[in-house]
Amino acid sequence: MALGAALLSLFFTDRAHAEFTVCNQTLDVVNLAVGQKVDDADQTDGWWTIGANQCVNVIREELTNRYIYIYATDVFGHAILNGSIDMCIDRRRFSIRGIDECWQRGHIAARFIEVDTLEQVRWTYFLTGNSP
Repeated sequence: MALGAALLSLFFTDRAHAEFTVCNQTLDVVNLAVGQKVDDADQTDGWWTIGANQCVNVIREELTNRYIYIYATDVFGHAILNGSIDMCIDRRRFSIRGIDECWQRGHIAARFIEVDTLEQVRWTYFLTGNSP
């Protein structure tokens, strides 16, 4: 009985820590921005700085979106992924609602890559510097 309770506890603890993690497998420090649907609107957030061979949890709650979008730059601000989805970013820390008319709203347009999480509640993306 105690073993069953312990296993059940592990299951619920694991579900409570569902997340989207990005692991930087390059030799350089990268800056990361993330896009996703929030309350039926597109939203981008940034920046997370990830050291070489380190991982960062960028979404800490259970994933509810199948698709997550990421944009990464090197320390000089050069994009290191070749994305095709236009979304908005800023130079400093940001949270931007909407992905249209970035320049007109005072933001920067950037090309994010789409990550298919296959509807899992937890996903890890391994950043190698080469687009998938």
